[in-house]
Amino acid sequence: MGIFNKNPRNWRVKSGQPLTEMDKRILAIQNKGHLVPTRDLIKTPEQIAGIRKAGVLNTAVLDLVAEKIHEGMSTLEIDQLVYDFTTKNGGIPAPLNYEGFPKSCCTSINEVVCHGIPDAEEILEEGDIINVDCTTIVDGYFADASRMFIIGKTTPEREKLVQVAKECMEIGAAACKPYSFVGDQAAAVTKHAHKNGFTVVRDLCGHGVGNKFHEEPDMEHYGKKGTGMLLVPGMVFTIEPMINAGGWEVFVDSEDDWTVVTDDYSDSAQWEHTYLMTEEGLEILTY
Repeated sequence: MGIFNKNPRNWRVKSGQPLTEMDKRILAIQNKGHLVPTRDLIKTPEQIAGIRKAGVLNTAVLDLVAEKIHEGMSTLEIDQLVYDFTTKNGGIPAPLNYEGFPKSCCTSINEVVCHGIPDAEEILEEGDIINVDCTTIVDGYFADASRMFIIGKTTPEREKLVQVAKECMEIGAAACKPYSFVGDQAAAVTKHAHKNGFTVVRDLCGHGVGNKFHEEPDMEHYGKKGTGMLLVPGMVFTIEPMINAGGWEVFVDSEDDWTVVTDDYSDSAQWEHTYLMTEEGLEILTY
């Protein structure tokens, strides 16, 4: 579930606390003027184990949606599947009642970029493309992922958009190395989207996740290498670029104050995983 961009904080070391090798490396990068994380963004082994467990259930939820989704189904039926499966397996759907969001998942069809609210009167039709975004809480830990689904047979243009959006997520993840920057993956995403004739939404982004639904860093997907927050081992975050067939501009539907729509009503697609940064690179926790 994407967030609107906000400002991150910097790394702090308590007075008198011994410096680790990670501290020294991060402080040296901070002293060059870069944005760096705080200690609380570095997950402990226990926290990582908890997030990993939440990721297993979150993946199972989306697997169920993949099995059941079909033409003629309402998005409210999808939401009920998500709620029932999550709660029966010991989890909590994080979106439900989050800042007033009324449902257990987001269902975003065609020109809806994200945060679409499931509805009994919203029926899936042949050719639709839909993003189903689920975040699951297990024992207080959060995991967040979304997938695109094509309903029946669609147009070549929509097929390409869905495929390129997935490639953008994967290419962005591949650009994330230990001690790289958010902007490194953003530049990779931007390049691939533009090469294929698409645009990247700039007003929303991925986010840190795990101990809370939304944490730092802001994982922006449009930008330049060497910008944004430093990414270090132990951080957990989503990569979830929103790729538009038309312009990148979006607006929030005034009727519900949640649904984000492309400004020109062109189609949009998005894929998302929760990732752990390790010493070797990213590990998917929602695969």
